[in-house]
Amino acid sequence: MELTDLLAELPIERRLALSYAPKSARGPIAALFVLDGRLARIVSQGREPMLVQMKLAWWRDRLGEPPEASDRGDPLLKLFADWGAARQQLVALVDGWEALLSEPPLPDTAIAAYAGGRAKACGALAQRLGAEPAEAERAGRNWALAELAGRIGNPDEASRVRDWAGQADWSRPKLTRALRPLLVLHALAAQRKGRGPLLSGPSDFLCALRVGLFGR
Repeated sequence: MELTDLLAELPIERRLALSYAPKSARGPIAALFVLDGRLARIVSQGREPMLVQMKLAWWRDRLGEPPEASDRGDPLLKLFADWGAARQQLVALVDGWEALLSEPPLPDTAIAAYAGGRAKACGALAQRLGAEPAEAERAGRNWALAELAGRIGNPDEASRVRDWAGQADWSRPKLTRALRPLLVLHALAAQRKGRGPLLSGPSDFLCALRVGLFGR
């Protein structure tokens, strides 16, 4: 699977953020963004809970296996072959998306699992790119909360997720140049904190441009 094929699957804010990644980091970041998007579609488009859980279990099993045993069934898996031990941490991302299948109203445990899964995945990405995971995890958690609050249709549930986002530490994460896309997404999330899409006006594009170019 070519990088250009992956880019077609990404929403605009992720493509924009990815454009600020160094060439050496673009592949791993795009792979994680696409995996997250695949899981999102499985959860949002599935009308049969059992079938959705089976699809999520397939990804969980493949990501939890050694690369040589699991690079089959989907070309995307090959892009995680060189992640080493960090690859297995992506299982938390699958678990996080599965938590959103909880019966409404969405419990706090599901919100925590979803945000924690995105955090673990971003930490794994940092390890893959030779960086410390802590700040990448915080960026991923905050991004997840803001994105989830902006996506949920139930006003009460969205308000609760925004409350979670409001209690987060939104100071600028200390991330390496390789992780600049996470910094861009965190900055967009910080502007919205769940009040609408991450990219919804000129000020959001200007924010992405500033952070993408200068890291602040």
